[in-house]
Amino acid sequence: MVISGKRYLYYSAFIKQKFGNRVQKISIDIGFTCPNRDGSKGYGGCTYCNNNSFNPDYCGPEKSITEQLNKGIDFFSKKGKTIKYLAYFQAYTNTYSDLNTLKQMYEEALSVEGVAGLVIGTRPDCISKEIIDYLSELSKKYFISLEFGVESTLNKTLLKVNRCHTYEDTVNAYKMSENKGLDLGAHLIIGLPGESRSDILGHAERISKLPINTLKLHHLQIVKHSAMAMQYKKNPEYFNLFTAESYVDLITEFITYLRPDIVIERFISEAPHELLIAPKWNRLKNFEMVDLIDKKLIAKNLWQGKNYTL
Repeated sequence: MVISGKRYLYYSAFIKQKFGNRVQKISIDIGFTCPNRDGSKGYGGCTYCNNNSFNPDYCGPEKSITEQLNKGIDFFSKKGKTIKYLAYFQAYTNTYSDLNTLKQMYEEALSVEGVAGLVIGTRPDCISKEIIDYLSELSKKYFISLEFGVESTLNKTLLKVNRCHTYEDTVNAYKMSENKGLDLGAHLIIGLPGESRSDILGHAERISKLPINTLKLHHLQIVKHSAMAMQYKKNPEYFNLFTAESYVDLITEFITYLRPDIVIERFISEAPHELLIAPKWNRLKNFEMVDLIDKKLIAKNLWQGKNYTL
């Protein structure tokens, strides 16, 4: 399935093929929390987390879902003609409530003019059969993407970053969600403390065994007001942060171990300059990194799935 003109399946080409035109995600913050923040499983949240590092200005829980979406649509419509929008429930854990509350929020989002579907970010330990069955019904009429924060496939790492769930929880969540009409996504952080190059390449092999459609990758970033920022200040040697060059070298090898039909949604994440502590790559933008990755794949004669085995 080569739909991107690249040496890997790329999300923008996948979306254009699916919808026939440009689609833009609009982030929503509904004010939820996480079970490793509110005490049900732990406190403090994931050590790397500061949700302000990816929330846009128009997005905030003090505004209604409709208001956040309309502000986002107004913002993006000025940048060019966009036919459809996806309501992106992004901040924290967006299935962490009772089903009736979730129904009200999701259906409010879908009622906004121009919204063609939902993208729901959540944790693998915060999903249930009743939520999946409800989302499955919605998927008969709308595009519904369910993204699980996998972050690592190693339990030792998940414990170290205070994730408060196991990789077995991840596997079970995908099994529960499989064949329900949902677009299933996964999120991985590349370079968490203590993980070797072999460990990271192993993520690609293990994640390929899950029934995922899309994958988001990004390098570990140390951001202000996170527990990891304090750890980094006290023990910087504990972290093995990538240079831009070393990340490109690793990620071009990483994708050779990925299942060939997984759509790669992104390779990096860009924390706001004012929040980013490290690594600083001279403000390289996402499109610049993608260009470097494309060129490196050609230079090394690599492609997605080259080293993939069943």
